[in-house]
Amino acid sequence: MILAMSCATYSESADSRRRWPDSANRIWFTKALKLAYLLRHDPEFRAVRREHLREAGKRVRLKEDLNIFARVLRENLPARFHFCVISASPREVVQSALEGIVPAENVFGTEFIYDDQTGEISGIRQVPAGYGKVAVLEHLQAKLHCTPDRTIYVGDGSSDLYVMHHVNSHDGCTVAVSETKSIARIAKRSVLSENALSVLIPILEETLGWSASQIRDLFASCGVAIQEWDKVRTDWLTFHRAPTPFLPNETRTTGSKLLPALSVR
Repeated sequence: MILAMSCATYSESADSRRRWPDSANRIWFTKALKLAYLLRHDPEFRAVRREHLREAGKRVRLKEDLNIFARVLRENLPARFHFCVISASPREVVQSALEGIVPAENVFGTEFIYDDQTGEISGIRQVPAGYGKVAVLEHLQAKLHCTPDRTIYVGDGSSDLYVMHHVNSHDGCTVAVSETKSIARIAKRSVLSENALSVLIPILEETLGWSASQIRDLFASCGVAIQEWDKVRTDWLTFHRAPTPFLPNETRTTGSKLLPALSVR
């Protein structure tokens, strides 16, 4: 079974912006989808080299217990999961951030071409964003001989829309880990937490049919306990004033059908 996750593992702070005023800092605080273009064409970023990307990765603040999350997938479950990360960020950044947690070959990110003499970025080989993430996922499915319905995708932003629609259309499982409306609307499950272990809950419930008590026991065996677990259903609503007031005690017709009148008491 494939478990693919977009790299939603860090948070930005103003304090960090002040403490790192260098090339690695500019990399860190630039949106992934813009970064590839800037690194290739913007004069302020042309001085960036491979080592700067790796240094930026070292500064990523990972979600809590991400290392335990990866270990549980490897060692503690009856099903075998191939855990990989698909991100639009530079591959060197993501590999550096997840070193010792996710094998380098299981990290897919934006790949650059470097000049052999200067080390400068001279081109872009691929950017796995938007439909590019679908291409990576299909490559993994073919390589691992894994059917699409045995694929789980965890995403948090707009660059995950295409791949989440793709996974849903092939009976896979999608999990949203943010309140971004465009993602939450299409994901089969949503989970919000600062702890990476939270992602296991929809996976265990949806794919393995585990109960809440089984999940709590698993976490306890890993040395952690769920303090709060609120299951809620969220409806997103927006209202505006209608140009013509609706009178609930009147009837109106549509074609030949008479709609019943509403009464307010």
